[in-house]
Amino acid sequence: MQEFQTSHIPAPDSVAVELTVHSPEQMRELGRRLAKLLRAGDLVMLTGELGAGKTTLTRGLGEGLGVRGAVTSPTFVIARVHPSLGDGPPLVHVDAYRLGGGLDEMEDLDLDVSLPDSVVVVEWGEGKVEELTDDRLHVVIHRAVGDTTDEVRHVALRGVGERWAAVDLSVLSA
Repeated sequence: MQEFQTSHIPAPDSVAVELTVHSPEQMRELGRRLAKLLRAGDLVMLTGELGAGKTTLTRGLGEGLGVRGAVTSPTFVIARVHPSLGDGPPLVHVDAYRLGGGLDEMEDLDLDVSLPDSVVVVEWGEGKVEELTDDRLHVVIHRAVGDTTDEVRHVALRGVGERWAAVDLSVLSA
């Protein structure tokens, strides 16, 4: 397996790192590594075009968090809750793609109730869930557009808020 390539992104109000991922298995491994940094109350926002690897990353998060159930895209159910098999937090996996509005439309999902006790991962959440908390992790996945055989993904992770200020995201490339 090739190593992740890393570069740091300067951001005045956040901590950030950028990685290059070369395969779906590396994306899952990134999720497993990221899970070690997560705790109950964390909001992770995933952004990327269709097929970028958002669900693959979340599958790795589920493995790393040790949750029950296969992590699959929640596109048609909007949200899935994966309880912990141990003493860790459950994973709440949300797909906000079909939700057009902001937080008002998300209220029916009770994410504000789930957030303190869970790790909440929201695909397509940008512009919709930021109001849930001042502390969040933005993960943006870029892939070559139009070339479906290219497995290379560029992943930018940016922690926002006090929770992420002291988190060393560069350990994800180790």
